[in-house]
Amino acid sequence: MAITIPGFAQQKPTDKADEEKGFTYYETFQGSTNELGQVMKLDTTVGYQFTRHFGVDFGVPFYFVSPSSTETSSGGASHNGIGDAYAEIRATFNNPLVNYATVLTGAAPTGDTKSGLSTGRAMFDWTNHFDKGVLGLRPFANVGVANTISDTTFFTRPFTTLGMNTHEEGGVSWSVFPFVRLGASYYAIEPWGTQKVFSRFAPTPTSFLPVAPGARRSHGVFQGAAETTGTSDLTRDNGFSAWVSGRAFNLVDLELGYERSVKYDLNTVSFLVGFNFGSLVRKARGF
Repeated sequence: MAITIPGFAQQKPTDKADEEKGFTYYETFQGSTNELGQVMKLDTTVGYQFTRHFGVDFGVPFYFVSPSSTETSSGGASHNGIGDAYAEIRATFNNPLVNYATVLTGAAPTGDTKSGLSTGRAMFDWTNHFDKGVLGLRPFANVGVANTISDTTFFTRPFTTLGMNTHEEGGVSWSVFPFVRLGASYYAIEPWGTQKVFSRFAPTPTSFLPVAPGARRSHGVFQGAAETTGTSDLTRDNGFSAWVSGRAFNLVDLELGYERSVKYDLNTVSFLVGFNFGSLVRKARGF
């Protein structure tokens, strides 16, 4: 499952533009690059904002995966395909003390498990966001529970997972210009129970290779095995992110970020380009 809510996880779920009522349509193209390869995603999301507080979304991601020929066991074979179709229920509440937003997401197994684009099971993620603007700074915290580890703005993952976990993130963003923000955060993923990892970089069928022949070092089971089952240590992770983001005319979002995974010893550079076509349609129709 891939759940990435533009601006939600990092800094600004409560912007005034996001409170407009009516039809919503958001198109996102994002990707992550590291020494293991590249994973990019085109995510189409449509929905309806019923009030300034409540809305729903439906989306289907499409992945473009290009593994490294030397750092993974895939031999560099690229593949594309749809991920898991999803639906979201969103609620946002602003107040002088703290802004709060919550998103409950469910996903159907429409992706290919052999390509690591799905677990073959129905998935869910419930994420809660808190933030407060103070003198140009916006401290924030995210807390959630899920049965998968979802993509984020700064890590379009080279794998998908099946297994219960909590995920936490805390950080701050800073408004350096009217439409530009800098940010940094620390994250942690704490799983429990049996975990499964489905690699987007390793081929099927699998004979587990701890690391691909010729690879410089191991970053995780997804580097050499298509599917792995294990304990909670298999998917536990922590690290930090830094980014710069911008918004133009409440229509286009641009983000460039860096994420360091301590557990996987992996440095990832990511980008995101988002288009708020729903807002454009509403403006054209005068509502």
